[in-house]
Amino acid sequence: MKNISSEKLVTDLFASADVEINGSRPWDVQVKQPLFYKRLVAGGSKALGESYMDGWWECSRLDQFFDKILQVRLDQKAKKSFTALWCRTKAFLTTSPGKFRAFEIGRRHYDIGNELFSLMLDKWMNYSCAYWKQAGTLDEAQESKMDLICRKLQLQPGMQVLDIGCGWGGLAAYMAEKYQVNVVGITVSKEQVSFAKQRYQGLPVDIRLMDYRDMDETFDRIVSVGMFEHVGAGRYRTFMAVVKRCLADQGLFLLHTIAGNRSVRWTDPWISTYIFPNSMLPSSRQVSTAAENLLILEDWHSFGPDYDPTLLAWYRNFVENWQHLESAYDKRFYRMWTYYLLACAGSFRARRNQLWQIVFSNNGIRPAYESVR
Repeated sequence: MKNISSEKLVTDLFASADVEINGSRPWDVQVKQPLFYKRLVAGGSKALGESYMDGWWECSRLDQFFDKILQVRLDQKAKKSFTALWCRTKAFLTTSPGKFRAFEIGRRHYDIGNELFSLMLDKWMNYSCAYWKQAGTLDEAQESKMDLICRKLQLQPGMQVLDIGCGWGGLAAYMAEKYQVNVVGITVSKEQVSFAKQRYQGLPVDIRLMDYRDMDETFDRIVSVGMFEHVGAGRYRTFMAVVKRCLADQGLFLLHTIAGNRSVRWTDPWISTYIFPNSMLPSSRQVSTAAENLLILEDWHSFGPDYDPTLLAWYRNFVENWQHLESAYDKRFYRMWTYYLLACAGSFRARRNQLWQIVFSNNGIRPAYESVR
């Protein structure tokens, strides 16, 4: 193996995924910097993303490129680099963040600019998978997702609801307006708190800057959308214990989370470095183990393919509104954000990532819980 050039190694690996170097198809890679090959072999997936950010290679359809390479598990075929090995070792040692690190994801991702997210997302600013079953637009699909959650939670007027990881408050406001419930939303993002408090003043919605582990109140319903990915494998059990502590005896809890196909304690090093620090995708076993003897599983709904069109809609909005953002972000950010959105779209298309909505009860629902789709 050591006598094979970096260029041949990369070329052969890509060819096994039907990706041609300097080919003419939309998913083919156009190499602009000859050092790309050595950089990729030395740095693995992190180098792949960084070299794209630096303009060392191009691809007109990154989503199709990632669909191709992930379908054939090209990442597993590639020789593991020392960089990747160190990132995994580091992740294993640090995936149970203390409270002082819990706010890092807010500062490094969600606080980078409300205007960016307002131009990219739907009118409710949902930063999670939409539900496209009977929807034609992003706004319609996100409203369908929110209503699906409300129906699964069997919301009734006057209920007290906790939203763990409430984002910019869109779901909290929707529940309050459409189902006449009172909502406490918690987030680790200062910008999200500021935005939600201003936008939804007058509604029975209380948005707090707060770590979930500090919550010790009782609620009829609890929901968490797109936050569990930031908890870390070492804290999954802690998270479920907090839910158990705060959920009324006849309460329901809905967990909406991106997930992986196998149990791991690390994440992709490029994603961890540039997009979601300290993040990690749970497996079905990890979720079930965390909830065992604490909560009762009532329903498990998988609709990961819906994240593909969601991410493509976000990408289109981002590109179409770049003229309003380029004064605040540089070209490297543009390439980074493009890579992030389209790589994720490809990963869901290849079914490497999943999206689950899981409903738990505190003590079991009588009569039996009826699944909603």
